[in-house]
Amino acid sequence: MTFPLPQRPTLEQIRALAAELASAESGLELLGPLGPGSAPALAAELQRLSRDYFDYSPVLVPLLEGRRADLVVKAASVEQVVLVAGACARHGVPLTLRGAGTGNYGQCVPMEGGVVLDLTGLNRLRHFDPATGVVEVEAGCGMAALDQQLAPHGRAQRLAPSTYRTATVGGFIAGGSGGIGSLRWGFLRDPGNLLGLEVVTVELSPRVLRLDAAASQPLNHAYGTNGILTVLRLPTCEAVAWQQLVVGFAQWEQALAAARLLEASALELNALCLLEAPITARMPWPADCPEPQGEHRVLLLAAPAALEVLPGWLEARGGHLLWQAPQGLSRGLPLREFTWNHTTLHWRSHHPDWTYLQMLLPQPEEPCLAALRERWGSDLLWHLEGVRHQGAPRLACLPLVRWQGPERLAELIAHCRELGAFIFNPHVLTVEDGGLGVVDADQVAAKAAHDPAGLLNPGKLRGWLG
Repeated sequence: MTFPLPQRPTLEQIRALAAELASAESGLELLGPLGPGSAPALAAELQRLSRDYFDYSPVLVPLLEGRRADLVVKAASVEQVVLVAGACARHGVPLTLRGAGTGNYGQCVPMEGGVVLDLTGLNRLRHFDPATGVVEVEAGCGMAALDQQLAPHGRAQRLAPSTYRTATVGGFIAGGSGGIGSLRWGFLRDPGNLLGLEVVTVELSPRVLRLDAAASQPLNHAYGTNGILTVLRLPTCEAVAWQQLVVGFAQWEQALAAARLLEASALELNALCLLEAPITARMPWPADCPEPQGEHRVLLLAAPAALEVLPGWLEARGGHLLWQAPQGLSRGLPLREFTWNHTTLHWRSHHPDWTYLQMLLPQPEEPCLAALRERWGSDLLWHLEGVRHQGAPRLACLPLVRWQGPERLAELIAHCRELGAFIFNPHVLTVEDGGLGVVDADQVAAKAAHDPAGLLNPGKLRGWLG
């Protein structure tokens, strides 16, 4: 079945929408629309608020570069969100949601122009239950700011992206999939990581709905295509004074074996990242961390009790503890900003002609990695992350890839799949193609229920396109 896809709005539609919102005396902040005599700074700001880090992908750049909202609206309350949703429905104007814009796949890029709704003003902690640790927080709250509010209670968020210092809670749920903490808690869509949410529908008379965990699941990692997330209900975990460790290995095989054993150990770890030697040479290590000398490096976030075992355990397996510091007390970047897609960010700051892939390696990992290393050589550099998948320890892989054109990338992806790797493709536009590759009927049904005119983030949900 094919559903409606909205057309790019006319200037008259945008002006009428802006006039309605401005006259509502709602306190909404409007940027735009552009017109004769508009300051260049306005065009630049509209462009800035219409993009994320999609330029990691040379495939997405020609598809998304230059896409720009006609109007940016900044909301600070659910009541204001309702006003914007209703006005967009009445005027038939596409609506794209935005947090901090730290995504990598064009999640917040307005494909058909229209309105970008900035939700960073919805930043309040609504409720914290000290008995259960469950938190209700508005979607625009920064993740670092939320942890600061949880700290007096001895609690912390379970999962966080490497962009933790700037990312918003709602943006992570809508556009992320995992990150720091996935070694313990799995991925965002695993049962128990999202307990419920509040969503605003895009209709002539928008509804504010409270959904439980089951009803929330179709909106989890859906790029904001099937509802406006305004409040998230999340579990938290006990706060731990994580210790940052950098461990060097002379041999790749030793580093890989140690990583696999660490994942399956009883040592309390919150992150495990393995970087091949050429990558370590380009990382902006903390000030007192030794410069790389050609070794591969394992990066760990470990609980204090684990330090009684880790140094000797690592030494027995060819690893050498190069640096250690408490998280939050070291000079320079925190170690989490060397992991996940921050690794890609740092590498591309030196080599902008490279890109990356995302995959879950088959088990055992060694044959797949060996086959890829043999065929692709220095065109692939290895970056592995420890995760828990369906309750079992696994290694996710975010290899850096020398860009040699779309045909060569497609050949690489096909080879990875032949070897049993599951690809989460970061070079595609839609929710489905970047994930399991199949249409999720529940996601489409949620969009039909919450956004019947198909105005939310059009073009990003393949199941809606038919």
